[in-house]
Amino acid sequence: MSIREILLDSLKCQKGRWVSGEDLSSRLSVSRAAIWKHIRRLREEGYEILSSPKKGYLLEKIPDRPFPREILEGLNTRRFGKEKIRYFEVTDSTNQVAKDLAAAGAPEGTLVVAEAQGKGRGRLGRKWYSPVGEGIYASLILRPRIPLSEAPLITFLAAVAVAEAVMEISSLDVKIKWPNDLLVGGRKLAGILTEIATEMDAVEYLVLGLGLNVNTRSFPASLKTRATSLLRETGAEFSRTSLIQGFLRWCEKYYWIFQESGFDPILRRWKQLSLLLGKRVRVETVGGILAGTATDVDPSGCLILVDDRGEEHHIFSGDILSEEPSTKLRSRNLAEKGDNQ
Repeated sequence: MSIREILLDSLKCQKGRWVSGEDLSSRLSVSRAAIWKHIRRLREEGYEILSSPKKGYLLEKIPDRPFPREILEGLNTRRFGKEKIRYFEVTDSTNQVAKDLAAAGAPEGTLVVAEAQGKGRGRLGRKWYSPVGEGIYASLILRPRIPLSEAPLITFLAAVAVAEAVMEISSLDVKIKWPNDLLVGGRKLAGILTEIATEMDAVEYLVLGLGLNVNTRSFPASLKTRATSLLRETGAEFSRTSLIQGFLRWCEKYYWIFQESGFDPILRRWKQLSLLLGKRVRVETVGGILAGTATDVDPSGCLILVDDRGEEHHIFSGDILSEEPSTKLRSRNLAEKGDNQ
């Protein structure tokens, strides 16, 4: 640990009590001037630290910023987030950073997080709206020992994990739109972008990207009726750090279930959270538009649609359209950390 991290831990341990500069200086074996320098840097990072010539220093508030030190504190996982966390104020794309790290050999469980993205990617090349300090923009490196044909199933796993993490800290009724968009009240709360590198017919690594609207207060005009956030739905702000910890914990849980017991347990939970099953939908596929009832999802992740003639279709990839042609709820099987809509 660095001197600054030890200093911060010392302040946290006091739980709202003052710590003298002399005690900190003695404990860290540095001058009081050096202590002040680190205090000033912590303040620049958003930590609210009071100072008094007679009393010393008091940590009053921890910022809601996904610093690695804050994510790791209390993180209850075996591997996810424990291997390595890369934090950025701003980056073009957390997925691109994660892909570069994975290609260079970064271990499974490596996490990339950012306060904002300059080129956050969504479906069909659209930009994911990534306002500074309001959402979660994160990418997780996985190295599953699975055939390429099973890679799309990780997207379902991730969608369930995000839903569990959100519902764990809120009273929201989160639904999943095939295969992985998360909606509340018909508006998009989160999306996932899964990108894969292959070697022969196996997965070399997989990058799981998450875009989650947490404390977003407003959206551009083009998204106002189609996107939402935890803040807009509940009127309360939520800790992004806690949500990241929850996502990592749930994702790891379902990942190990998937590795040990296969896709069935994940698919059962996914169906419980499904928005579309049992409803009439229109699906735009490469072969044209199909209309009928979404009856099920098969073990390979395909949406099963029964048309008006009673014919059953297994759809691997397509755009989900609402009953009304003018309103589109798009979806894609190896899904994207979409366009907030």
